[in-house]
Formats: sequence, C-alpha cells, structure tokens
Amino acid sequence: MTTLPPRPITDNYRTVLKGSQPLLKGCCHTRMRQAHTSASMTEALVIMLPFPLCAIRLLARKPFMTPLALYDNYTRQLRPFEPLHPDGEVGLYTCGPTVYDYQHIGNYRTFLFEDTLKRVLRWNGYRVRHVMNITDVGHLTSDADSGEDKMEKGARRTGKTAWEIAQLYTDAFLDDLNKLGIEMPTILCRATDHIQEQIGFIADLEKKDFTYRTSDGIYFDTSKQESYGYLARLNREGLEAGKRVDLGEKRNITDFALWKFSPPGEQRQMEWDSPWGIGFPGWHIECSAMAQRYLGDYFDIHCGGEDHLSIHHTNEIAQTEARVGTRLAHFWMHGYFLLLNDAKMAKSAGEFLRIQSLMDRGYDPLAYRYLCLTAHYRKQLTFTWDALDAAQTALERLRQGFFALPESDAAPDAALVERYTADLNDDLNLPRALAIVWETLRGTLDPATKRATLAHFDDALGLRLAEWRPAEIAIPDDIRTLADNRLAARKAKNWAESDRLRDALKAAGWDVEDAPDGYRIKPR
Repeated sequence: MTTLPPRPITDNYRTVLKGSQPLLKGCCHTRMRQAHTSASMTEALVIMLPFPLCAIRLLARKPFMTPLALYDNYTRQLRPFEPLHPDGEVGLYTCGPTVYDYQHIGNYRTFLFEDTLKRVLRWNGYRVRHVMNITDVGHLTSDADSGEDKMEKGARRTGKTAWEIAQLYTDAFLDDLNKLGIEMPTILCRATDHIQEQIGFIADLEKKDFTYRTSDGIYFDTSKQESYGYLARLNREGLEAGKRVDLGEKRNITDFALWKFSPPGEQRQMEWDSPWGIGFPGWHIECSAMAQRYLGDYFDIHCGGEDHLSIHHTNEIAQTEARVGTRLAHFWMHGYFLLLNDAKMAKSAGEFLRIQSLMDRGYDPLAYRYLCLTAHYRKQLTFTWDALDAAQTALERLRQGFFALPESDAAPDAALVERYTADLNDDLNLPRALAIVWETLRGTLDPATKRATLAHFDDALGLRLAEWRPAEIAIPDDIRTLADNRLAARKAKNWAESDRLRDALKAAGWDVEDAPDGYRIKPR
C-alpha cells in the first residue's frame, strides 16, 4: 500500500520578497544583450564575468529561448517569469485533494495543468521544489464554514473511520496520478501531520488582533484588512449590502474559520487540543501553514482550480498578509473547469466520472491527458465521449508514428525546438505546441532526428511515447507464411508475385508494411 513519505526538514530560508526583483539591472542588461549576440558561449561567459554569477547561470540555462511568460491572476497580467530564489530553484505550491472520496476527471484537469507547468519550468532549466497538500481534515461541506466535515461524512458513508478513508482515497489518488503520467511532488504533506504549525499560525494572528471568538470557533476578521479580496476583485461593500444568509456570530460575511470547536458533548474522530479548546483547523489555514513551512513566506507560484479564486486562495492571502506581510506567492495561477453537460463537474452532483470510469469503457488514461492538452488551461473544456474518442485516436496515431522511427543518438532539430519552446513559454500554449508535434511527425526530417525531436517534445507533454509498445498480436501460421513468401519475392525483385501475395493478405484481412528489418503485419 502506498503511504505518504515522512515529513522532511524544511529549508532554512525565509527571505521575504514583496515584489518583483529583476535578476539583472542597469548596464548588466547591455552586457546580457552583447552575450546573446556573441560568437560563442565562451565569449559570452567572458563578457559576463564582471557581473553576478546568477546572470551567467541564466545565460547558460537558456541562451536563445523565448523567455517564459505566465499569467498571474493577482495582477491580472501576463508577466515574464524569473525565480525569486537566487540559485534558480522554483518554489511551487499546488492545492491537493480532499480525500473523503475519489477524485473526478474535472479535478484531474487541474492536476494535469499543474504537472504541465512543472514540466515547462524544467524545460526552461529550472529546478522545482513542488509541495502539494493532502486535505484530510477540516474541509466542511460548505465553503462558508457551515455543515459537517467532509471526512466525517465520508466515514459515515463508507462505514470506515475517517483515518481509514483518508488513507484509502489518498492511495487511489496517487494511483491515478501515475496512470495519468503526473509526476509526484517533491513534498506531499497531510494536514493532520501539521496541526501544530496551524495552531502556531493562528496564535500569531491572534497576537496581531486579526481574530475573534464565537461559540463555534476562532474566526479571521476580514474588516481589519483593507486589501482583503484583491485576488478575486471582491466587492466587499456589495457583498455586505446584498447578504441574504444568516451570519450567526460572524461579524462580516467574508470572515472565515481558523479553528472550529468540537460540538459540545460530542467526540469527533479527528480533533485536537489547542489554546482555544478541543477542535480542528479550518480548511484555509492548512495551505498557508504548510506552504510557509516548506517554501518560506514568499515563494514563486501557487496554483489551484478557478473555484479557489474567490474564497480559498483569497483567504490564504489574507492570513499570510496578516501574519508576515506578503501575499504568499509571486504568481497565482488557476486551471479552469472541465464541463459536463454545460455544468462544472462536482462530487456534490452525485454521479461523477473517475479515471477508472474511463478505463472501464476501454480508454487509456493518457488519452484523457491528451484531451486536456488540446485546450488552454485558462479556458473551460467541455468533456464529451466523442472528444475523448478523438483524443484516443490521435494518441494512438502519435504512438504508432513515434514507434516506427529508429532509435539513435541523433539530436533534436534546433529550429523546431525553438518554435516549440516559444509556444510552451507563451503561458503554456499546449494546443499550439501540439500542432508543432504533428507537423514534426508528418514532416520531412530524417527519421532519427524526427524521433529525437518528438522524444524531446514529450518531456513537456508527458505522454510517455518512448515507453509505449504495440500490443502483441497472434498471427496465424498461414498468414505468417504468406508474409514471409512476399518478403522473399521482394528480395528476388519479383514484384508481380509480391503484389499478388499482398492482395492475398488483404483478402484475408491483414495489412503488411515494409520495414528496414523486414515487414510489419497487422489486422485490417
């Protein structure tokens, strides 16, 4: 059974960077331009020697590539990306699953976008420290901090304990990641393993007078933060004026729970002691606490689904600004919904499609990955079975075409790689990058270079082209004899006999293709 790794020791850096800091300034830009136009890399490095080592690293990493630009939802701009950490390591935090049930294919569209982002960062020469959380406590059935804990509800539905279902659905999630070709994060951390970090975070907010107590928990007072809601461009005055819900003891409609008390006279399966009483953390506090532990107070990129914009990520930013004065991440990026029947796919709707659901219908999980690559991550994608059929067909043709190419030590085609990189670095424009993949497969490159180029492209696509092998087909002896005889006729340059035997194979329901090492045969 797959289990989460033990918690690693966090890096000893806590540098707070509140804004964009260009890597190179002043006349250094001029020297960079001179280096880019120099006759050789050696000359370029000589030109750069009076300047910071980080500048030389930048040049060596990507001397002629189109710079990476990503869309930041905080600034609502497409912005050039450079890592905040001086050694080029990128800090990436992605919101993980709430493990009270299986994840549906809409969830996985977001995880696939984040995996593509990580691959593109590596494509650009960056090392990535990727942290993903597992929410195994505290996520209530309503984002408004009402209802019951989803984990307790899932336990009751399955007849297992909350701890058992957390492990069950975490294992299922990790298995699905592997099927989809999604790489594991550097650090996968459970909320229940970080209760003390969350309590410490809340205590700091309390010291700064950002909290208040009600009969059911400790809440964050959003009225004390002028910048609250900036990420989602919330109209707080409009929300207050138009509120139609019973706030109970909440002071403001946007206030949110930091710590919830266990109901009086009731023992929850998951509860902990705290300075405020026995209970459990609110949903939003876990990501801020764990991101700060493993990535610091201000890191490069925070990702999630578009539904996180208005509440979850807005509240993460609020907590962090109140505690340490940063917005937590330099870029905030969001994957858009997968739609089914013109509605967002959601577990709350009842029936939902899992990766296993697709496999039960005969689809390869990587066909779903291919389908997601055909739409930009900032556009909603409508799921249909026809669209998945087309994706499976395209993937099969791509695999067959790649497999037919000879393995060698050839290098990828530089001009195609440059064009491909330009599309990847244009805010992950995978639909355009896929068009270059097909252009390459159908183009006139020599076979060895073509294979090397496509294999390199797959570093970003994640379709595992080099791992694929055609299914073994049992060929009847009489068919094998016809094919062998045809090969002998071709070697003897008896073209009439060769054509006759090809027709006989077709009549029997088989196609034969000539190959450098003989022939390949498959049913029609």
